[in-house]
Amino acid sequence: MRKICVVITARASYSRIKTALTAIHAHPRLALQIVVTGSALADRYGNIIPYLQAENLPISAIIPNLLDMESDTASAKTTGLAVIELSTFFANHRPDVVVTVADRFETMATAIAAVNMNIPLVHIQGGEITGNIDDRIRDSISQLADLHFVATENARARLIRMGLSTQKVHYTGCPSIDLVHRSQECNFNPYETYGGVGFRPDLNTPYLLVLQHPVTTETMHSKWQIDHLLQAIAALNMPGIWFWPNADPGTMGTVHGIRAFRELNPALPFHFFKNMESGHFIQLLSNCVCFVGNSSVGIRECSALGVPAVNIGSRQRGRERGPNVVDCLPDTEAIVSAVQRQLAHGHYPGVTLYGKGDAGERIAGLLATIPFILKKHLLPV
Repeated sequence: MRKICVVITARASYSRIKTALTAIHAHPRLALQIVVTGSALADRYGNIIPYLQAENLPISAIIPNLLDMESDTASAKTTGLAVIELSTFFANHRPDVVVTVADRFETMATAIAAVNMNIPLVHIQGGEITGNIDDRIRDSISQLADLHFVATENARARLIRMGLSTQKVHYTGCPSIDLVHRSQECNFNPYETYGGVGFRPDLNTPYLLVLQHPVTTETMHSKWQIDHLLQAIAALNMPGIWFWPNADPGTMGTVHGIRAFRELNPALPFHFFKNMESGHFIQLLSNCVCFVGNSSVGIRECSALGVPAVNIGSRQRGRERGPNVVDCLPDTEAIVSAVQRQLAHGHYPGVTLYGKGDAGERIAGLLATIPFILKKHLLPV
């Protein structure tokens, strides 16, 4: 039986791997190890432990390592601490393969520890392009990894152009799209279930869903950018369901902007949640009239759902997108204009750009059968 160790560093990474975890755990030839670290353990950014427990998924280790994200050295030190602790876990539990997800800075620690210990490394969601430091992290991990499970055909082609063997780059689709296909309408009250703060809009009326992260290469502008977004949503005079940003450099600027605006404008129809179970989040997303922000949710999940999305600024620059996305600058008037354009259009046909809903099963099947051969060299380009 192959021991598959999946390291999860953030709430977003969990949604990107959830269905694969379930499929691996259920596979008769695979034994799942889950390590949770980074912001995935922090309540203020979305602690995933209760969700793993609710799914009866095995938690093999909990590694607290997240430092104050407003320090210039926080990302580097958080990564360094994870390298030390992950190395110890790998030495004690000897997985046959280690899986790292996507492109957040903490994922670099998983790659460094596995590669230096000669443990085969699988990278999920390599080959994509975005507009911030994630590109550098993602491409570095792609060069370190031995096997690649990618979300789109174009991502596969890009990795091959980077010199990676065609036999080691497999198109699976994105597991987060599996959740879209499996999501079912259910009667739940998000305010009673998750609390949150602020006005409680009637979710039977049109509402916007908003999620804005700091841009890691533009941290000094985080407060300014969120101020423009807040002013735009207020100018639209529509209810907004907001979610807390990721733990990234610049997050405190975003958070301070939200808190100050909320205190000065308590009557606005905005409600703020820190985190939510993925099925409930997708239900809120599918029922909103427009997604607004710079999260990849607007590009991945919204493309499958056909939800109109306004993508703000440079964070997702270069990422493949469906016809549902309108891009705009982080400027109040530009955001208002883009949202109004999307509201006038309405929903789009869903597309299968990021998968057809079977990525988790594909990933588990490959992990059960594919040879785990350490990469020796790149192919000539």
